[in-house]
Amino acid sequence: MSRAKPTVADLLAGKGVRQRTNMFVTSLEEARAAEEAGLDMICIPDDAMSEAVREAAPTTFITAALAYGIRVTAEDYLRMGFAMYRLRADAVYCAASLDTVARLAAEGLPVIGHIGFIPTHATWTRGFRAVGKTADSALRVWRQARALEAAGAFGAEIELVPEPVAAAIARRSPLFLMSMGSGAGCDAQYLFSMDILGAHTGHYPRHSKTYRDFNAEYERLHAERVAAYREYRADVETGTYPAAGHKLELPDNEMTRFLAALEAGGGDDPGGVPWMEIATPDG
Repeated sequence: MSRAKPTVADLLAGKGVRQRTNMFVTSLEEARAAEEAGLDMICIPDDAMSEAVREAAPTTFITAALAYGIRVTAEDYLRMGFAMYRLRADAVYCAASLDTVARLAAEGLPVIGHIGFIPTHATWTRGFRAVGKTADSALRVWRQARALEAAGAFGAEIELVPEPVAAAIARRSPLFLMSMGSGAGCDAQYLFSMDILGAHTGHYPRHSKTYRDFNAEYERLHAERVAAYREYRADVETGTYPAAGHKLELPDNEMTRFLAALEAGGGDDPGGVPWMEIATPDG
């Protein structure tokens, strides 16, 4: 059954009605798979966003994540935000200052911010750890949400916040809140594709859920790659490769003429012969 791509208005109208699915992807292949799986939303790094991604996921809401630390000034973010708009992204993610969020929003770009634990600000929270576990900390998360509202963002990722706190904020805030490890009381669930696929050997967050073991498949494919390379090396060393089917041949009479010309010294002086004439393939 066909479906329509959700708009910002659709997402906001659906608050409290049903949870959406959102996933961070990094490639065209993952974007295509998310579309075929029927996910509502994906977020993709700005340097991976392209017309091909839009075409591969025509009914998926696409957020382009504007790289923090590479974009520095508000003008940098604005320039990249409009580049993502031209590539038909539906929104931009921005973890920069409220002034920058406001600058993007003032130009009509739909902006998603970030509240709760923010990885790029981990030094302020003693590393990668949950926030909002005390009343004072939870109130700071609430104030973050209010500040993003005032800046003009329409949504926010809320990361590593206790479920009751996140749910209370979601009920009271007009922001479309996407839970990254903040429980089921928000407007969407948000996970990383690499965690869902089991595609890495590093740490898997407690809130993630792994549905496949791609890393084992990668290891299997690596072993197959090494085996194929070894077989190739052995074929070359034993003369098995190239075999008859891998070689170009020419008629015996042409070979005879060529050898005769070589013996007679023909073709030793290329003077006056254009290079492209020499390289022209046989008709």
